[in-house]
Amino acid sequence: MLVILVGMMGAGKTTVGREYARRHRMRFVDCDHEIEARTGVKVSTIFEIEGEEGFRRRETQLVDELTRESDLVLATGGGVVLNPDNRAMMSERGIVVYLNVPTPVLWERTRHDRNRPLLQVPNPRERIENLYRERDPLYRAVADIIVDGGRGNPGGMVRVIEKAIENFKK
Repeated sequence: MLVILVGMMGAGKTTVGREYARRHRMRFVDCDHEIEARTGVKVSTIFEIEGEEGFRRRETQLVDELTRESDLVLATGGGVVLNPDNRAMMSERGIVVYLNVPTPVLWERTRHDRNRPLLQVPNPRERIENLYRERDPLYRAVADIIVDGGRGNPGGMVRVIEKAIENFKK
């Protein structure tokens, strides 16, 4: 089984994904962390040197590779859904779970994080709201399961996801 977590930056994909993988004895991969490990530099450095377009190319190559695996929980980057090829690969190859978190919670979780290139703008709160408006329909289109998050603990979200996946497989 391949479980793919999508959602905005700060939605909890890494935290929830890691816990889900631990409970189910699956391998866990965070796309952004994997890109950093393979390139030896931070995502923000890739954005500086190659721009968002260069980063997205790397992301698509990694999504193609990792979505061919099984017994894997994959936490994607927030913008992975912008590429129709990524959406197709994720839809065809795994169970896609959208962690839908309200923008005020996303802002609270990300406002002090200087490692998010897309938020290095004069008004990062407005940027989060604009990104959410742009991406939410794409997350919903690709998702097999939508989990409303933002409140409660990661363990509780994992239990909701487990139940939803069980119902989805029936």
